[in-house]
Amino acid sequence: MRFGSDSVIGVVGAGAMGAGIAQVAAAAGHRVVLADAFPASLARARAGHAKAVQRDVEKGRRTAEDADAVLARISYVEGADETALAPFAPCALVIEAIVEDLTVKQALFATLERVVGADAVLASNTSSLAIAAIAGACANSARVLGVHFFNPAPVMPLVEIIPALTTDEALAAEVRTLVDGWGKVTVMASDTPGFIVNRIARPFYGEALRIREEQIADCATIDWAMRELGGFRMGPFELMDFIGNDVNYAVTCSVFEAMSYDPRYKPALTQRRLVEARWLGRKSGRGYYDYREGASAPEAVQDVALGRQIVDRILAMLVNEAADALHYGVASVQDIELAMTKGVNYPRGLLEWGDAIGPSHVLVTLERLQAEYAEDRYRPSVRLRRVAESGGSLRA
Repeated sequence: MRFGSDSVIGVVGAGAMGAGIAQVAAAAGHRVVLADAFPASLARARAGHAKAVQRDVEKGRRTAEDADAVLARISYVEGADETALAPFAPCALVIEAIVEDLTVKQALFATLERVVGADAVLASNTSSLAIAAIAGACANSARVLGVHFFNPAPVMPLVEIIPALTTDEALAAEVRTLVDGWGKVTVMASDTPGFIVNRIARPFYGEALRIREEQIADCATIDWAMRELGGFRMGPFELMDFIGNDVNYAVTCSVFEAMSYDPRYKPALTQRRLVEARWLGRKSGRGYYDYREGASAPEAVQDVALGRQIVDRILAMLVNEAADALHYGVASVQDIELAMTKGVNYPRGLLEWGDAIGPSHVLVTLERLQAEYAEDRYRPSVRLRRVAESGGSLRA
C-alpha cells in the first residue's frame, strides 16, 4: 500500500468542498496541506475548521486536545502556481476541488505533476467532467483518478471513486481503501458523464421542472408530493435552492453535452432563467422560493391524487435511469443502490424500488409519457424493457 497513517494529503481549493475534504483527512490523522489562490477563501476555511472542531468538543465527539491536534495538522498555502504549491512536494495524495472548468483543472494537474513525487496520486473532486480528459494533461496519466465527495464533505458519507481509462488498475482499490478508512462509504463508478449520482439523479430535478413548466403543479406542491408521498427528505426545488441553482444547472449542462445532447438530460429553460437572474437559491436569498426576511412561504396544494401522479412520473424516470446505468456498466447493483441512498439520501435504492412497484408498471408509465409527448426523453431503458417483459428483477 502506498498510503499510511503518516501520508500527507494535499487539497487544492479551499471552498466549501475543499475545506470539508481537508477537515475529513485531518480528522483521520493525516497532515494536510490546503491551498487556494484567494486569501479570503483560506481565511473562511481556517475559521470554518476551528468552528467545526469546537462544535465537536461541545457535543462530546472529541476532546479539546484532540480538536487542537486536528487543527495543528492542517497548513494553509496561498496561491496555485508552481512556486506556491511547493509545500505539496511530500504529499502522497492531492485532491483537486476547484472550479468546474476543464481547462483550469488541466492546467492545475500539469502544475501539480511538476511539484509532487513520482509516486504521488492526483485526484479530482469533479462532479461531472471526464477524468480521462483531466488526466490527459499529465505526463503520467496512470496516477490520476476521480475522488468525488458530496457536500458537506464532513457530513455526507458517500465518496465516488472513478478510475479513468488510463488509471493504474491497482490504484483505484488503494484509494478506495484509504477513503474507507476515513469513515466514508465508497462506491466505484466508471468514467461516464455524471458518474453514478449526478447521472441517475438528473430526472429528480429535470422532470420536476418539466411538471412545473407545464403548470401541472407549482414548486411547493411538487416538493410536498415528493416529501410526504414519495418519502424523500427534500423536494426537488428545495434541494436545488439548497445546492445552488448555478451549480445544479452547470452539472445538468455538463451531463447533457457529455451525453451527446441526449434529450433525457436536456436542461430546463426555467433553471437557466433563474441562473441568469442570479436567483441562485438560499445563498443569494432567492431561487424557486424567496428566502428574504419577511417573505412568506407558498402553500402546497395537498391533493393526494395529483401528488401520486407527480411521484409516479418522477420515480419512473429515476428507476429508468438507474436501470440504464446498470445496463451500461456505470456501476454494480450494490454501488448504484448505495450511491443513491448515501449520496442523495433517497429513501430506498432505485433498483429495489423499481422491483417493488413493478418493472412493468414503470415501463407502462414511460411508454404512456413517450406516446403522449412524442419525445425520446421518455424512452425506456433496454434493461427495464427486458426485465418487465420477462418478469424478472432489475437487480438480477
